[in-house]
Amino acid sequence: MNSRRSFVRRSLAGIVSLSAAPWLKASNPQRPVYPLVVSTWQNKAANQAAIETLQQGGRALDAVEQGVRVVEADPKDRSVGYGGRPDRDGKVTLDASIMDEHGNCGSVCFLQNIMHPVSVARKVMEETPHVMLAGQGAEAFALAQGFESKDLLTKASEREWKAWKKNANYEPTINIENHDTIGMLAIDTFGNLSGACTTSGLAYKFSGRVGDSPIIGSGLYVDNEAGAAVATGLGEAVVKTCGSFLVVELMRQGWSPTAACREAIKRIVSKQPGHKKFQVGFLALNTAGQVGAYSLQNGFMYTRHLQDKSDIQPSKYFL
Repeated sequence: MNSRRSFVRRSLAGIVSLSAAPWLKASNPQRPVYPLVVSTWQNKAANQAAIETLQQGGRALDAVEQGVRVVEADPKDRSVGYGGRPDRDGKVTLDASIMDEHGNCGSVCFLQNIMHPVSVARKVMEETPHVMLAGQGAEAFALAQGFESKDLLTKASEREWKAWKKNANYEPTINIENHDTIGMLAIDTFGNLSGACTTSGLAYKFSGRVGDSPIIGSGLYVDNEAGAAVATGLGEAVVKTCGSFLVVELMRQGWSPTAACREAIKRIVSKQPGHKKFQVGFLALNTAGQVGAYSLQNGFMYTRHLQDKSDIQPSKYFL
């Protein structure tokens, strides 16, 4: 009788373990669906660079760095890196962070004259005992590491800034037409997670303003035992709720990525009375390869690249 009961328990355990793993291929239940890359907004070119890195055997950390560098170098993207909209003084200032599967992380904030802040953030993580470097110190560190100095204010961004100066109205409306971040998450062929987040921040912000993107636990958080999350939108709202950390901790408790992102949005709604006037979106990935997103307002979307297929998905939203 004991042998029969033991057999039944083992059989039920096997059934439960399979049913709890939707990330397994139906045709081959032993092989997880990796590699996988997801990023905020419409960023197929960035995702392609990341997935190629993974297909060549790179780490998830390498993939997210290479992926967001594509956007950092694109002068047509007016909210990240080269070509980003300046602050109210006409200076392009950049924030970025990166985090790997071991919990190592690095970031830079209020960085000027360096095109790839995400790579500087990785150098901070790997070459210093610190997590964050800021302003002139971050720029001096980047130059010492071999990064080139470059004027990041393009003619198009300069024209927009001069037109804005005529009235100097500060309206932090952030959505598809004026988003402020690319956040990227990846799982590599080893099943490890990493993430990166990079931005030029709010257009025409006060000089010295830093948003959520370089703050570990706000704009980005990765835990290889639970999942990873990134945020986009009004950084001040995300900082006040430690948004990405909250999403990951909820996934640790068994919440799905979508449910965790929705709860993080609900915290903003319940605690910040002005939430109808701005946008925030969260994107999350758990260790099983499940992806979820949720935003405050309509308009947020994300790009998913699984193996050889890339698609853009609209996020569910609260309001």
